[in-house]
Amino acid sequence: MSVAVAVPAPDQPRTLGATGSAAGTLAELRQRVHRMQGGATSRRLPGLTPDLDLATGAAYATDSASLALALLAGPSSAGEWVGVVGAPDLGYEAAAGLGVDLERTIVVPHPGEHWLSVTAALVDVASVVLVHPAGPVAEHPAERLRARLRTKDAALVCWGEWPRCSARFAVRESAWTGLGRGHGHLSGRRLVVEVGRPGAPRQSFGLHLPGRGGVEPVAVASEARQRPQVAGAAW
Repeated sequence: MSVAVAVPAPDQPRTLGATGSAAGTLAELRQRVHRMQGGATSRRLPGLTPDLDLATGAAYATDSASLALALLAGPSSAGEWVGVVGAPDLGYEAAAGLGVDLERTIVVPHPGEHWLSVTAALVDVASVVLVHPAGPVAEHPAERLRARLRTKDAALVCWGEWPRCSARFAVRESAWTGLGRGHGHLSGRRLVVEVGRPGAPRQSFGLHLPGRGGVEPVAVASEARQRPQVAGAAW
C-alpha cells in the first residue's frame, strides 16, 4: 500500500495519506534510529515531569487526549521522533504548545481497519507512537505489538484501553485557570491524575498544563496520592 507525505507548513505535523510514496521520509527516520540490529533493549524516555516518564518496550493507556499529548511531548521535546495513528481531531496547536516538535511527528489520521499494522510499522521508525484504536484491542495482537516495542526500543501510548498495559493514566479532577468574573481568557489547566500499575497501589499526582516549557507538577492532598489497588482490576 502506497502512502503520501505532505511537507508540513510551520507548526504542522507530517501527514501520511493514501497516495504517493513515503520512502524518503522513512529512510530519513531509519538513519536516525540506531536500534535496528541486536536484541531487545529498554531505556528511559524523559517526560515533561518525572511522573510522565516512559520506558521503551512498554505500552501505556490514558482516557484523556490532553494526557496523551503530555505523555508524547516529553520524548518529542527531547529530540525523539513520534507518531500519531487514528486521531484526526487531535489538537496539534495544543500539542505544539506542550512541546511536541511537529517537524519530528508523523501522523496517519485515517488508518481505517489497518490501524494496528500502521502502528506496528511506525514503531520501526519512531520512539513513541500514540494510537487511538478504532475498536477494542484483543490480547493476542496487543502482545505481539508489545514484543515489537521491546525489539525496536519504542514505547506506545494508547488513547483508550490497552490490554495489560504497563501503566494507565486517568484524569480524576480537572479545572481551567485564567477566567475571572465573566472576563479573561483560559491560560492553563490543572489536573489531578491517577496512575495505576499492575500489582501496585494507585498513585495520584497533580499537573499544571499552561503551555510550552511551563508544565509543572502540582501538589495534591496526601490522602489522594495513594489509593488501594482494587482486587481483580482488569489490566
